[in-house]
Amino acid sequence: MKILKFGGTSVGSPERMQKLLDIINPQERQIIVLSAVSGTTNKLVEIADKLLKAKKEEGLALIDKLHQEYQVFIKELLTQPEFYEQGEELINYHFEFLKQLTNDLFTPIEEKIVLAQGELISTALYHIYLKSIGVSSVLLPALDFMRVDADHEPEIAYTTTHLTPLLEAQPTTNLFITQGYICRNSFGEIDNLRRGGSDYTASLLGAAIMADEVQIWTDIDGMHNNDPRIVKGTKPISHLSFDEAAELAYFGAKILHPQSVFPAQKFKIPVRLLNTMEPEAPGTVISTASESGKIKSIAAKDGITAIKIQSSRMLLAYGFLRRVFEIFERYKTPIDMITTSEVAVSLTIDQTQNLSEILNELDAFGSVEIDENQSIICVVGDFGAEKHGYAARVLDAVKHIPVRMISYGGSAYNISMLIHTPDKTEALRSLHNRIFE
Repeated sequence: MKILKFGGTSVGSPERMQKLLDIINPQERQIIVLSAVSGTTNKLVEIADKLLKAKKEEGLALIDKLHQEYQVFIKELLTQPEFYEQGEELINYHFEFLKQLTNDLFTPIEEKIVLAQGELISTALYHIYLKSIGVSSVLLPALDFMRVDADHEPEIAYTTTHLTPLLEAQPTTNLFITQGYICRNSFGEIDNLRRGGSDYTASLLGAAIMADEVQIWTDIDGMHNNDPRIVKGTKPISHLSFDEAAELAYFGAKILHPQSVFPAQKFKIPVRLLNTMEPEAPGTVISTASESGKIKSIAAKDGITAIKIQSSRMLLAYGFLRRVFEIFERYKTPIDMITTSEVAVSLTIDQTQNLSEILNELDAFGSVEIDENQSIICVVGDFGAEKHGYAARVLDAVKHIPVRMISYGGSAYNISMLIHTPDKTEALRSLHNRIFE
């Protein structure tokens, strides 16, 4: 069985939703994971934001506007009167439900419910469309089998236990449609896997049922060797190891959700990145195998803040770093990069909600400096200890650019550099010319 995930652009119009059958084979047993229609989640976020701020009338106006957009959508998608009525009944139900949420106290719990509506609508509409053209399918509510624990970690065993009987109950059905992104939390409330979580859903489902393959269908033909929005002449990478893909996803490659690699990696489920607009393109295969002796790709992550703590108390001391890291742990703030010397430690974060509190606590250790508006440039490939010359090529390419930090050796798969964000474009282009051209 295969898992096929289609992102928001792949279902972004009635025409694109209809053309999914050019890719989906109704004769092959598959789970189809759908994101919300392109732009819907952003609009639902805006609606929730208005309601959290008690701006009810503005929220209702946005709900009505989105409802009108879906009325146009279903007219193009469902041309037969019987199925158009089903689609109209569906969207009327969801938007009436959204309006009812404006009548009571609106909390982050209701916000998660609002954000779930996009995937619930897109999957139900696609299920109705398949019925309208005589293709058999089963709509599986992700809320019945996707759950995260108290630490917001997905429970794969729970998914296996609750999804397997649903699949076994339909032995003659090939197509199962479900929602990406949404789940329940440990309290049974509607929750989500955060933005980009549809990729994560697909990988988790693949792990839960030991799928033959997970396919991530987007609007680009695989993972490229640099950012095609900035650098000309980039090319898709035919093959990546799970570790290489994880590094690229975390450090800025937008095609793949950073966490989505790990469930597939744990259970050795191959992941294929493919282009809905060019389904014949080979894309990128992510698996346990790796091509040695090559630099594969370059990615960049913006919105980075660098923090430097300098203290003579570090010298010949133990426990210093642990106490520093405990501060970030208390504020649930992940650290991206870290470098140390005898009397200083520099690190980077991309979540700054609690930055002022963190800095106040760090002041107790010594002098603290911060640099904002930074970017991490990550070069991924075979950087094993036995290799030589690769790091020199990378650093030579950026010798004309001020580098704030360098991280090398923590992984056999990447070398990362911290630079001022205005230098990012020049760094990506220079690295591409030096390494790939």
